[in-house]
Parts: sequence; structure tokens; C-alpha cells
Amino acid sequence: MIFGPTPLAMAEGAILAHSVAAGGLRMKKGRYLSAQDVAALAKAGVGEVIAARLEMGDVDEDTAANAIAKACKGNGARLQAAFTGRCNLYADAPGVVVIDPGRVDRLNRLHEAITIATLAPNEAVEAGQMLATIKIIPFAAPRAAVDQAIAIAGDSAPLLHIAPYRPRRAGLIMTTLEGTKAKVLDKTSRVLRDRLERLGSELADERRCPHAAEAIALAIQAQLEQGLEPILIFGASAITDRRDEVPGGIVAAGGVIQHFGMPVDPGNLLLLAEHDGRAVIGLPGCARSPKLNGFDWVLQRLLADQPVGRDEITAMGAGGLLKEIPSRPQLRAGAAAVAPKAPSIAALILAAGQSRRMGVTNKLLAEIDGKAMLARVVEVAQASQVEHIVAVTGHEADIVAAALAHYDVPVVHNPDFADGLSTSLQRGVGELADDIDGVIVLLGDMPRIAPLHIDRLIAAFNPLEGRAICVPTYQGKRGNPVLFGSQFFAEMADVGGDSGAKHLIGEHEDDLVEVPMEDDGIFLDVDTPDALTAIRAVGVD
Repeated sequence: MIFGPTPLAMAEGAILAHSVAAGGLRMKKGRYLSAQDVAALAKAGVGEVIAARLEMGDVDEDTAANAIAKACKGNGARLQAAFTGRCNLYADAPGVVVIDPGRVDRLNRLHEAITIATLAPNEAVEAGQMLATIKIIPFAAPRAAVDQAIAIAGDSAPLLHIAPYRPRRAGLIMTTLEGTKAKVLDKTSRVLRDRLERLGSELADERRCPHAAEAIALAIQAQLEQGLEPILIFGASAITDRRDEVPGGIVAAGGVIQHFGMPVDPGNLLLLAEHDGRAVIGLPGCARSPKLNGFDWVLQRLLADQPVGRDEITAMGAGGLLKEIPSRPQLRAGAAAVAPKAPSIAALILAAGQSRRMGVTNKLLAEIDGKAMLARVVEVAQASQVEHIVAVTGHEADIVAAALAHYDVPVVHNPDFADGLSTSLQRGVGELADDIDGVIVLLGDMPRIAPLHIDRLIAAFNPLEGRAICVPTYQGKRGNPVLFGSQFFAEMADVGGDSGAKHLIGEHEDDLVEVPMEDDGIFLDVDTPDALTAIRAVGVD
């Protein structure tokens, strides 16, 4: 890769390494310079730019990041298309993320252009949570290094995958001594029940018995006969030795003690045992609390069918200090709520227009290659990474809604559709849920929009990095659809006229990113009979 000051005569196809602002012209770093860009720079009096030019043997940053991430991705993980050399992997479902840390290290030592950051191995994850990010540091990486990275990431098995939780029917045994309060046991039961249900399992049986090995053994046998697993035992008095009452009861019931104690605090006094392959666990007192503790790590792995034995438990010490102390507050109980997640993006399909230029035909229902234009847009949205879809109707609302009913798309009617596109935008934004991070505004008359266009906009979206408005471009020209972050919803609900939210793009240039596309489908809208005839003649694909 050639990097440095680049004369304009050599800048076409180069990548801006530093933003340019001159003569009223602004171009952000990372932009691939087209012939029109070079001409505009020259007109603005710019003689050279700091840029990067790829050479033979270089792989551009997005292609490299996508390829490496695809090789890393195993079952239960999904990939979001790379943007600015970053490709993220997300969990498709709850479970435990299984990662090969040795291969992570090998990838990071391979070449300084290639980096991968992951969650800790065996961490519990929720659906949509980020698992890993692959980042190409400059604008390209050597092909040889990329090929090596792909080989390492996919060596014998993908570098990471999600081990999903398998539903279990668990048993709980709580022992009592004189003075044991029922309300304490009731609270303990609720906490354990909630823990299990969050992981997709159930507490199928609960027993209370005296704190004596014989009574504990009888309770264990009764739950084994019901086929329950795991069997969880809360002693009225903490386990202090392998020969204490709880382990004694496990052995008397025919179980085998595997390991006592764990290098995790809180959670030190956990006892791990098994009976004919079924897990039996003596619980530490901290498991009465909903806060994260060592028992959670054991339970999560068990329910995800991951190995948990002496070797696994004794390896938990690094990172095993979970206790909250005044000098190092961690807020562990809320950790899952703040874990990085994929943005929740909605699609707002505007289908309220009167089609005045089309004549008597409702253009949204006009067929191209045997399918109505509006149906094409809906199918594209459903095939993309958007999580929610809302359609706004207006003109001929009944027949448009009937066409949408086949796709089970929520519909909101705009009675003020004749007052302009802005009214439909206001209605649609008002229907979005509070937890939506952004919305892609889709026009119902753009039959060449594809899922790839939408997914690339979502990949570019990152308000924290100043990319809260994502505009598609082709050869330097801007098109539709546009993705707006939720911080603009209030302004979108206050627009007027027929121009929609276009003025937001000009007013918030610092929050805008242009997202290059590989085709001109972002320009074509069908407004007239001639345009409809033309697109029917050549088809959509």
C-alpha cells in the first residue's frame, strides 16, 4: 500500500487518509475518490491529498475483515457486513460463547494490520450481544496475511461458536436446622427458580429436609428417580469439608465428589459432584443472591453442555474476583444490560403517496416481473437485518393495506397524506418502539433496492463514532434509502412539506457518513408511466 501526499493527478481511486475542507467542500477520511471528487477538489484549489493507494497483493479493509470474520464464525453467531475495516460478530441466541484463545493470540500476532477482540471464553451471552470484532487497522492488509488469518480462524473448526442452553428439569434440596426461617428458604427458592428460567430451564421439584446426610441422601434419591438434573443442594450450614453433611449425603446416595472449592470469589465453597453422569452441586451461600457468583459460571456451562470438572473449575481463577469492593465497584448485577449489542434498526416503508404523475394507476401496486413494487420493497426489508418493519398508508389505504397483509407487516394509516411525505414520516416515527436505535426510511417505489443496500447502511451505523446518519452513494452521488439514528426522531416528527427528512442531512453533516454501494439501485424510483414501461422492459434483476 502506498501512503502519503498524493497529487490529484494520481488520486482517482485512492482513499482519503485525512478529511479535506476547502472552498466550501468537505470530504471525510475513508472516502474512495472518484473522478468527480478529484475534479471538485481541483476546483476548490486543492493540489494534493493525504491518501492511501492499494497495490497488487493488497486486500481492501472491508473485504479482508469480512473474509476473516466469516472464517471465525461458527454455529449460533452471525456476521454484520464490514464497514471502515471493522466486522462484528453477534450471538443469534442465548448461550455460552466458546472461543479458542490460542487462535485469537495467533491471529493478533500474525500481522499488525489484522486484529481480533473477543469476549472472554465461556461467557454467557444474550441474543444480539456482540461476540467479537475483527478490525483491519490501515486501509488494507497483505493478501498473504489475510489468507493465513483465514486458515487459522477456520482451522479444524471455526474459532468461536455459541453453545446454546439445553432446557433441563432441575431439583432443589434445602436443609434446615433449628431456627431456620421459612422466608429465607422461600427467597432462596425464588432466586434459584429465576436463575434457571433465565437460562431456559425450570425448577421442577423442591424439597426441604433436616441438615443430616441420611435425610439429604433420601431427598437426592427421590429427585434422581424423577430424572431431574442438575440437583442443587443448599445446606443450612456452609460446607466446610468433603466429609461434611451435604457431601456425605451425596456419597450416601451413590454420588461421587469431583471437586470441592473454586478459585472464584464469591463462590469459594462450591461442591461439584455427579451421580451416573448427572450433576449434583452443593451450593455456596452466595448463590442465595441474584448477583453474579461462581455458581453462575458452573450452571451456565452445565446447561450449555460444556465440560465442567476439576480442570475447568481450577482454571477460573484468572478473572474470578467478582466481589464488589468500594475501591473497585463493578455493578455486576446489571452487566448483561450494558453488554454491547447489535443496533436495533427499524424499516419505515412509506406507502401513502397519491401517484399523481403515474395517472390513475397506483404505482405501488404496479407489477414488475410479476410482482408489485411495494411487495418487492417489503420482501427486501424482511430479508435484511432490520428487526422491525412499519408501513404507512394513505392514498387507497384499503387496497394497499390488503397487499401488505400477506406479509404480516404492521400498518399505520396517515389521514393527512395529501399534505406531503412529511406527514407520513411523522406518523411512522411515532409508531416506533422506545428501544429502536435507528430507522431506515424506505420509499415504496424503489424496486431495485436490495437487502445488501440496507445491511451495508446498518453496518456503517455507529453514532458513538459520528455515524448517526447513513446515506448510500454510488460514484459519489447520494441516493436512498437513508438511515437515521434515534436522536433525530424528534426532529423527524416535526418536519413539514414533501421533502421528508432531507434537511436533516444538511443540518447534521458532522453526524453523516456516505456509504458507497456497488450499483445504482439507490437512484431508481418509478414515478411516471414511461419510467414504469422502461423498468418493465429490462426487469429488476
